[in-house]
Amino acid sequence: MSGRKNKIAYFYDNDYTGYYYGPDHPMKPQRIAMTHQLVLGYGLHKHLDVYRPRLAQYDELTAFHSEEFIDMLRSTTPEMQARRRAQGQALHSMHSMHSMLKAKWDSYLRWGIEYDCPIFHGLFKFCRQYAAASIDGAYKLNHGQADIAINWAGGLHHAKKAEASGFCYINDCVLGILELLKHNPRVLYIDIDIHHGDGVEEAFYTTDRVMCVSFHLKQEWGGQPFFPGTGALEEIGEYQGKGYSLNVPLVQGIDTEQYLGLFKPIISKVMEVFQPGAIVLQCGADSLVGDRLGMFNLTLEGHAEAVRYVKSFGLPILVLGGGGYTKTTVARAWTLETAVLCEQEVEDALPQQMYLDYFSPEYRLHYNRRPTWPNQNKKEEVERIKTTLLQQLQQLQGAPGFAMRERPPDALLPEFAAEDEDQVHSRLKGYVKMHFEHNLKCVEKGLIDPYNA
Repeated sequence: MSGRKNKIAYFYDNDYTGYYYGPDHPMKPQRIAMTHQLVLGYGLHKHLDVYRPRLAQYDELTAFHSEEFIDMLRSTTPEMQARRRAQGQALHSMHSMHSMLKAKWDSYLRWGIEYDCPIFHGLFKFCRQYAAASIDGAYKLNHGQADIAINWAGGLHHAKKAEASGFCYINDCVLGILELLKHNPRVLYIDIDIHHGDGVEEAFYTTDRVMCVSFHLKQEWGGQPFFPGTGALEEIGEYQGKGYSLNVPLVQGIDTEQYLGLFKPIISKVMEVFQPGAIVLQCGADSLVGDRLGMFNLTLEGHAEAVRYVKSFGLPILVLGGGGYTKTTVARAWTLETAVLCEQEVEDALPQQMYLDYFSPEYRLHYNRRPTWPNQNKKEEVERIKTTLLQQLQQLQGAPGFAMRERPPDALLPEFAAEDEDQVHSRLKGYVKMHFEHNLKCVEKGLIDPYNA
């Protein structure tokens, strides 16, 4: 990719302006439209191949998600959900003998459909659009039709195989990685959202073909963890994937200097050891200073520098959005990062466009809100995290090999030491308890049959 201009695919649809999670919900798809208007205003689209996403097909979605989950998303309307909730509340007020009936009425909960993840008008179409953009972006990278693919509507990294979670329904990150694995022996996933990329890590926790590196907030207040509560330093993968999950758990208030002081040496070592053929970079903007839900103090320039650093390795990159709940900050960040990926300088003054008034009174691109969270990341602890992860990488036996052919017969698959099985199962038990807490609660309530899930 060096020595020539990068070919960049960029996915956007005007439909995004019409999707609405609800009046009190922090997720606003409008932020994608605001980003796009700035991209147009700065003329960055002239350096992009702009595509309107198609709708992902059923078989593409079920490459990761369960058929039952996709069927539910496809067939459920807001009216159906509201009606079932009302019936469930009515049953709740009746005699306890109706508890089993109530469980049936509350069955949407088994799919994670609740206040964080509501059913809204156009939801399934929205999911199909952002998922297809990530899949097609990966396809273009695989076939040399693009060096970089950008899908700011994607990056919904919390969704599980059969569960919506954390404002996410379809995990386009996983679907994009699966597409990249068709042509690449190894794919690197990097997540700079303030929330742990739990859905992606879980999907590839036992394979060495995908390395997941997540920089996130992991902290508790009064026994309540910051969502999703996972991503401990000790979560490193299991079986063939042992050592291929890297978690960088931070506490509130980390600044740009500290963050990049971790990010750059860790990613440099990852590239040296893992030698990926392609990268998926999730650019959640809730790690920026002043985010409505976030607690980091990263500047726009620091966030963009992480993107610039990943780009510097010259590998095919699928760049995705993610979290970010202060709309103007998100739009500034993703516009600046689009410019970084295009290698274009843009003015600080915001261009004229339909959302300009939203940015009042600071009509500037490089506007960072004031830090509101004191930095609790002690220098010694940050250094310990970096040292631990660099040692974890050093222990890997080089880049795993993988011949691009059919799966070998079972007799040729590697065996795992019998004496380690109990320890492995013990660790996985703890991992499941932490990562699948929602499912376990649904089993307890009778919403899920554990023997026919």
